[in-house]
Amino acid sequence: MVSRRRLILFVMVIAALALLAACQSPAAKAPPASAELNVLCTPQVEWCEGMKTEFEAANPGITVNFVRMSSGESLTRLRNEKDNPQFDIWWGGPVDSFVAAKSEGLLEKYDSPNYANIIDPAKMADADHYWAGIYVGSLGFATNTNSGITPPTSWDDLLKPEMKGQILIAHPSSSGTSYTTMCTRLQMLGDEAGWQWIGNFAGNVLQYTKSGAAPAKFVGQGEAAVGIVFSHDIVAEIEKGSPMVLTFPAEGTGYEIGGMGIIKGAKNLANAQKWFDWALEPATQELGPKYNAFQAPTVKGAKASKPELLEVKLIDYDFQWCGDNKKAIVDKFTNEIAGADKLKE
Repeated sequence: MVSRRRLILFVMVIAALALLAACQSPAAKAPPASAELNVLCTPQVEWCEGMKTEFEAANPGITVNFVRMSSGESLTRLRNEKDNPQFDIWWGGPVDSFVAAKSEGLLEKYDSPNYANIIDPAKMADADHYWAGIYVGSLGFATNTNSGITPPTSWDDLLKPEMKGQILIAHPSSSGTSYTTMCTRLQMLGDEAGWQWIGNFAGNVLQYTKSGAAPAKFVGQGEAAVGIVFSHDIVAEIEKGSPMVLTFPAEGTGYEIGGMGIIKGAKNLANAQKWFDWALEPATQELGPKYNAFQAPTVKGAKASKPELLEVKLIDYDFQWCGDNKKAIVDKFTNEIAGADKLKE
């Protein structure tokens, strides 16, 4: 038989354990799984909204919040929030900005298993796995077919007298599209001749826009004759019925690899990693045309909706150089050629 003394001792031990469990601090308990993901989204709003819907459908229980900003604005926002990041992942926009973000310590390294899906890792992914490419697009010219202007087929066509006040392009401080244009000309011509071309070109620009895709929309509405835009954005406007024609410079054009990267200090890191993995799946990269986005994919097994947009003469674009020199180039343009005030929305 158990003695009375032992029984009392046993009951006291059980009571003490129960009290300890009840008093355990909340911090010691396993945290609940995060139910949110905050995305800084650079492509057009329609595609951002589509990706939100598709990811939530594939991941029940996770709510995606996104803010749409052009790549220049996004990089500035991340710099300003470095000590208290409000986003978990940055999705879209030329990788020049991601190269700059990595160098400034704004991105989190992630060894996604889906890096193995990337077609050309040397060009389409960071060697240290701080960013990955999610689409490819080439620069082109959009010309309103009712403008009376002959569609340009050369970069120097943009310098002709009849083009004065007829051109729209975004400002490189806010737009990766515009920055890609500048970097293209600097790489093709060299520093001195490149800046001379950029200065002469600026003399023919009617107005600078905030968004890189906006010139295609405004040209379609007849507000200007010619816009310099990524070709997939021009195609999207043509498909909506805008009276435009797409042409390319015969001597070669620049192109973008759209990137993504997890933000350093992301508060919903596990969900950001889920998005990163998901964005590098073939089925995900074929979703674009459903939301009027016609960029080419970066992963094996994904079919390009408009392969002809890359069947043009492309220059050997140096993404690393453009990323390393982004701040200096943008500052020079803003301070010496065209300020960033009064940009057209």
